[in-house]
Amino acid sequence: MDLGKSFSFVFEDEQWVKKLLIGGIVSIVPVLNLAAIGYALRTLRNVAADQPRPLPEWDDLGGDWVRGLATAVAGFIYALPLLIVLVPVIILTALLGGQNGNGDAFVGTVLLAGPSCLALPYGLLVSAWMPAAMARYAVDGEFVAFFRFREIWRLIARNPGSYVIAVLVYLIVGQIASMVGALVLFIGAAFTGFWASLLGAHLFGQLARGDTNRPPVAAV
Repeated sequence: MDLGKSFSFVFEDEQWVKKLLIGGIVSIVPVLNLAAIGYALRTLRNVAADQPRPLPEWDDLGGDWVRGLATAVAGFIYALPLLIVLVPVIILTALLGGQNGNGDAFVGTVLLAGPSCLALPYGLLVSAWMPAAMARYAVDGEFVAFFRFREIWRLIARNPGSYVIAVLVYLIVGQIASMVGALVLFIGAAFTGFWASLLGAHLFGQLARGDTNRPPVAAV
């Protein structure tokens, strides 16, 4: 995996300023910002197709928005098991606490403790799993690809060391990019955050490119 290329490939595109500017603006607009996710997925697909200039044109805003929406829906579905457990317990805890009884409040705290202990490991698991699921969706172009668990696991297990590095680099760089962007009138975080998403797209696109058990993918 070429980490250096993931940091630099955006700036090798002749129109990188325009593409980053559009992406940053799209990222700021509520609801429309889903299109920024879809654009990153198209970038991932182009990297998997081994395109020398993988940044696509902003010529499919509607399609990008649909891809971003599909990703958000898939993320919600992955979070459902946790929500099904946590939400009723949180509501019950709030009701018990509102009765101003110390005993009821203690019972509510105990009820919440168990699911809360499960929330962290499950959240970490989903956070580690989702990039591979998104890569599978970006390459296959089908919503069901988010749940092709065997193929997603194969992408991870084929080179687990590189996958872990890619996830850690993406998470760390994303946090740093957000903090740096926030220093520039706060709005800068949209542009640095968008760039970080493209870096992640390149990292996971490289991993998808190495999936020799899949047919070649076409650039978009």
